[in-house]
Amino acid sequence: MIRLKTEIFVKAWLRRCMAAGAFAAIARKGHPEAGILIVKVVAGDGSALAYIETFSDKADIAWRALADEFKPEMEIDTLIKRESNFDPDLWIVEVQDREGRPFLDGIA
Repeated sequence: MIRLKTEIFVKAWLRRCMAAGAFAAIARKGHPEAGILIVKVVAGDGSALAYIETFSDKADIAWRALADEFKPEMEIDTLIKRESNFDPDLWIVEVQDREGRPFLDGIA
């Protein structure tokens, strides 16, 4: 499997979010070619959830939630900070969507 550069994936994902009427932005740039990605989703009620990029046993991209449900945004920010302490190449992007949609395929 050929892995798409993270920077290219992020740019396409941002366009996908905005085309659906959501606001999305890069909060932290990581390694342009191979950085792992965290997507933070902020719903209309102010709660949040984050997904981190993982890989399936077939080396396909999958997404794992950092929490089991939407929580107060500060709690999710704490989880993201913990992850970012381990990986200096990590990308963090945020989407604000009333419905809380992450606009990601393969959510586990």
